[in-house]
Amino acid sequence: MGIKKNFAYNSVLTVSNFIFPLLVFPYVTRVLGVSNIGLCNFIDSIINYFILFSMLGISITGIREVAKNKINIEKLKKTFSSLFLLNIISTLVMLLILIVATIFVPKLFENKEMMLLGGIKLIFNLFLIEWFFKGLEDFKYITIRSVIVKLIFVISVFIFVRRQNDVQVYYLLIVGMVVLNAFINWNYRKRFISFSFKNISFITYIKSYFAMGSYMVLTSMYTSFNVAYLGFVAGDIEVGYYTTATKLYGVLLAFFTAFTAVMLPRMSALVAEGKIDEVKRLTARSYDALIAFSIPIITISTIFAPQIIRLIAGPGYEGAILPMRIVMPLILIIGIEQILIIQLLMPLKKDNIILINSFIGASVGTLLNILLVTSLKSVGSSIVWVCAEISVLIVAQYFVKKTLNINFPLKQILLNILYALPIVFIFMYLNTFSLPSVLILIIAGVTGPLYFVLLQIFIIKNELILGVLLKFGIK
Repeated sequence: MGIKKNFAYNSVLTVSNFIFPLLVFPYVTRVLGVSNIGLCNFIDSIINYFILFSMLGISITGIREVAKNKINIEKLKKTFSSLFLLNIISTLVMLLILIVATIFVPKLFENKEMMLLGGIKLIFNLFLIEWFFKGLEDFKYITIRSVIVKLIFVISVFIFVRRQNDVQVYYLLIVGMVVLNAFINWNYRKRFISFSFKNISFITYIKSYFAMGSYMVLTSMYTSFNVAYLGFVAGDIEVGYYTTATKLYGVLLAFFTAFTAVMLPRMSALVAEGKIDEVKRLTARSYDALIAFSIPIITISTIFAPQIIRLIAGPGYEGAILPMRIVMPLILIIGIEQILIIQLLMPLKKDNIILINSFIGASVGTLLNILLVTSLKSVGSSIVWVCAEISVLIVAQYFVKKTLNINFPLKQILLNILYALPIVFIFMYLNTFSLPSVLILIIAGVTGPLYFVLLQIFIIKNELILGVLLKFGIK
């Protein structure tokens, strides 16, 4: 299946990732309240940390190795079985540590029922094997399955989460979504491959498994670790503010992540074939897509953060406004990182360079967490995240420039920001009117995209957008 079809399916998946959370989140924030939302996100961040250690580098290594061996069934079977057995061992180790931590850490023991549910999530995450289907580039199946399960989850939330103390019910539904996805994936996998203990060899994958795992763990030190650390030093309410502030960012970044998820196996294949010029051409297209997408989003969401928070979360979440304004530029920053690391360094198998990147980001994130979060709380966590990501971006760009001689798209970014200034001033003026939040967002949501699309077509002349228009017969 080609990049266009894969991207189309992944775009549908991304739209579902956008729509379903926006259906559920405004409801649960109002029903559960900021403290319970913070508690749920705190527990889930702890569990996701254990899942991170249980998975190590299998998400990246698995995609690369499955994509490389998908034509040869015997090699594919050996690859899958070896990686899955590694995943079994690491999951059992982390499950044991999770049980011990729940017993001996007071804050976790206070919420032992939710930690138990988290343990179930950890176990069934083993059987998700999403890396296997991404390696096969079976995005059609991933999309259809994911949309159906998400729809079931949304309906279940509206049926079963009715009172403020239904936080455990809500988390049970989150865990249930993982269980259902895992059950479907494991059974669907039988159409392609079987699991066997015969002829298993770890040696080939150990280095990449732990190198990429170290990358994922170190990266988490300035992403998901923020939530856990904030919960321990500042409490559930501040976690509620921070996770609410980052919710929209996560949903919006998922649009571009859909593109990079499709590009990883394709870039890996191009690198293996030695087609570096094609890699550079696709990288330029990726930059065009990211900049055209991110600048309007950052502009609108930063200026109208109060209205957005009021709409999606309701009253009581005003503390999320400033953190949201701080983190929204990460759509551009992390988007560029994804191009540099996921589309370029990973296919080139520059695992040591990637590890250096993540170590620097983790060091910056850990130091700033200690210095800022206790006093600045959710605002501090937001600053920590942005600073850590900027440090990673700088280092990644240095190595990409050195390896492939691909320049940072500074001129494109500055040009887009310059041409965005007129609409910025208009939006700031609109923000001075005492209009209902919904009306302001409707006006901004219509005029903003229209302005930026026309800007890309007639002023900047974005080749990617012009190419799409030409294919539809629009000149």
